[in-house]
Amino acid sequence: MLQILHNARCGKSRDCLAFITESKQHFEIINYLENPLNVDELKALIKKLKIKPIELVRQKETIWIDKYKGKSLTDPDIIKALAKHPILIERPIVIDGDKAIIGRELTKLKDFI
Repeated sequence: MLQILHNARCGKSRDCLAFITESKQHFEIINYLENPLNVDELKALIKKLKIKPIELVRQKETIWIDKYKGKSLTDPDIIKALAKHPILIERPIVIDGDKAIIGRELTKLKDFI
């Protein structure tokens, strides 16, 4: 079953959710702002996405700019920041078993599911 890390206030996330709903796929919605991922869950997600931790960061978010931008951060530092401030996580993310995709582009999402 698909899982979607969803933020209802995000237009791209709502578009992704609508797309998956229309596809008739079974899925589970994970509201990651209310139920944040811990460091280990974030590490597993990053592995499924096959990206570097910095690629999961919404670098235009005020929290990132105020607290982290321009600092020399290690991958573990970035993951800790994502765990502490889940609003920094790119969205939406669709997970299918051991693979995942950032579902901002519906054409890529179509190929994924």
